[in-house]
Amino acid sequence: MAPEKCFFFLRQALRLALGLLVLGTSSCSVNRIALSMTADAMTGVGRSTVFTGDDDPELVGDSLPLLIKMFETLQEQLPDHAGLNLQTGSLTVMYANAFVQTPAEFLPPQQAERKKQQLERAKKLYLRGERFLMKELELKFPGLRKALAADSAAPLLAKATKADVPFLYWESAAIMSAFALAPLDVGLSVRVKEARALMARAYALDPDFGGGTLDEFYISFYGSLPAGMGGNKALAKEAFERALRKGGGKTAGPYVAYALAVSIPNQDYAEFKSLLDAALAVGLDSPFNRLANILAQRKAAWLIAHQDDLFVDIPSP
Repeated sequence: MAPEKCFFFLRQALRLALGLLVLGTSSCSVNRIALSMTADAMTGVGRSTVFTGDDDPELVGDSLPLLIKMFETLQEQLPDHAGLNLQTGSLTVMYANAFVQTPAEFLPPQQAERKKQQLERAKKLYLRGERFLMKELELKFPGLRKALAADSAAPLLAKATKADVPFLYWESAAIMSAFALAPLDVGLSVRVKEARALMARAYALDPDFGGGTLDEFYISFYGSLPAGMGGNKALAKEAFERALRKGGGKTAGPYVAYALAVSIPNQDYAEFKSLLDAALAVGLDSPFNRLANILAQRKAAWLIAHQDDLFVDIPSP
């Protein structure tokens, strides 16, 4: 998953604080106008690099919980605001992935209980974000949740437009991220088909969304799942190649995703090492994905450092 795709303007938090201050002194109608203006300001489309261009992941990670709670506070007053539902949901999913699940996976065996607790927390956060995203999808397409469960959502999804792609992508990513942490959870396993339907529609509408973000999703989807649930190593390879092409050589994520989903299960050490060396060689000059690349490279470095635990046989130099 690519955290840079939806990090938002922390400097806009001041506007939220001012908007909330208005609540104590204004009428109900004025309150709503002020809240709507604040929500629009904070969730407007933009290309700020205040997060994506940061080279200090810890600083970003420490600031995100406050921003998420600010969005939740505002969303509580404006439950039908599309931008708030998207931002609250997607930001929660990204925080869970980059700053809860990944650090938990880096914990040593001696902290197994701590790791278990953090991974459970990450799963809950994924599902927390998913609720905001599905809320908006239900507003746009009433009955979608039931239709997805009944495998009859095609007519509703056919109404989706390119503007709906972010919701489709993040909803699918949230479901699959939670499932990956609890593959024996029957309630989540039956939702894999829902995630697949949502992502397929997103790809049909905008295959270049996020410069390869959807293809990076498919690397993990096709590479990690068993064949009976839609896994296909050949399709994972095709998704990997598309992700590299669309990323223009400036993204480290696809290399790490393919190494995890395909190289390690196949016990192909040569491919694994080549992929992660390539990930570590990606430059950090682009402000639009610097943070995401730093996080991906940290994971690549960790995997290399723990390669003895991942491979049965590592060829001698």
